[in-house]
Amino acid sequence: MIADQYYGQHSTSAAEAVHAFEQAVFAVAAHRPAAEPLNRALEADDTLVAGHALKGLGVALLGKAEDFAKARALLTPAQDALSRADGGTDYEQALVQALQLASCGRLKAAAARLEAQVSHNPRDFLCLKLANALRFMTGEAHHMRETSATALRSMASSDAGYGFALGMHAFGLEEMGSFAEAESIGLLAVTNQRSDIWGVHAVGHVLEMRGRAAEGARWIESSRQLWPHCNNFTFHMAWHLALFHLEAQDYDAVLDLYDREIRPVETDDFRDMANAVSMLWRLEQEGIDVGDRWRRLHEIAHRRRSDATYVFASLHYLLALLGSGDTAAARELVGNLRDRALTAGLDDQAEVAAAVGVELAAAILTLHSGATAPANLCELSLNLPKLGGSRAQRDVFMRTLLLMAANSGNPAAFDAVNKVRTAMKSEDRFARVTHKRLSETAA
Repeated sequence: MIADQYYGQHSTSAAEAVHAFEQAVFAVAAHRPAAEPLNRALEADDTLVAGHALKGLGVALLGKAEDFAKARALLTPAQDALSRADGGTDYEQALVQALQLASCGRLKAAAARLEAQVSHNPRDFLCLKLANALRFMTGEAHHMRETSATALRSMASSDAGYGFALGMHAFGLEEMGSFAEAESIGLLAVTNQRSDIWGVHAVGHVLEMRGRAAEGARWIESSRQLWPHCNNFTFHMAWHLALFHLEAQDYDAVLDLYDREIRPVETDDFRDMANAVSMLWRLEQEGIDVGDRWRRLHEIAHRRRSDATYVFASLHYLLALLGSGDTAAARELVGNLRDRALTAGLDDQAEVAAAVGVELAAAILTLHSGATAPANLCELSLNLPKLGGSRAQRDVFMRTLLLMAANSGNPAAFDAVNKVRTAMKSEDRFARVTHKRLSETAA
């Protein structure tokens, strides 16, 4: 057995495989491409249990229907490797069992299995990172905060994963509304680990939520030296930078960032689509002509209209279809979400569709058609965290609910939604402009 520098215990005697695997773990932590070192690890030892499990979990986190199918296929070699290792170590068992759960759409249970391993071995960095990623997708920030806190209580500052763990904790704190502590811990994270783009990102979230737009733009710009090393997280960092320019009404800068750095390539990764779609939707809410940019997103959204695997993604596809004027496909997508909700109990996302996805999608269709806004706008706003993603990402839906309330001329509905929104972020220019619209509508 060999222990890696991130406190993973491997049932192998192949030091070369473990060394390559360590490089893959670093890549995952730093949001860099991990496929090459992971493949080298498996070439050095094709029975490396953690290598097979990480490969499968990485695919499951991509969140599309075919990705879960691929993850289920990758479960077989992981289980075979575990069997050849006479049951493997606790670490290997946790990873394989988490893959089994995640590949079936049980993301919460997969995260819980990894968190149990962190409770058993709090310095187990990879299980912490993967649990954090899964809880991000399920919108359970309290778990993100608590599990990282558990790990940090046992970690030493010299541990290879310590700085990255600080960055995760900062993000969990921010998502739970502990902004001052999140900023402090985030700054400590990037001081300890200069490659921690997630820690940089966490501080950026704090600045976004507190309305510190000019400072936020400078902060994100200061991290540019890390971006060329990242995977598609680079696009997301550019998205955050554009949010700060949007608040400053520098629309030319936003559109330039969109074309050059948010959507420089036409990928169908749901995270890349969320960046692009939500930015165009925000711009149009502010009366900005986005040209033919919706057309370039339409093909992907249309192709994905029947893929209700991850509700957060489906709702962004809905926005893209509406933005491009394809109401028929948008209605079809909402129907597919309704069908998904009927399977509640089979997996996590069916329950999300039933709890919030269908009603939110129907409400967005209502806004687009000009029909009367639903009466449950406040309830919808309270249920948004179930979608997953971050406060900043979900704000595209919060803004939309606020706009619905304003258009309805209902001050009580507007105040209720705005109260939920300002509990998560400082009142911004959009809230003030929308309140003015409410006054004009109600007059």
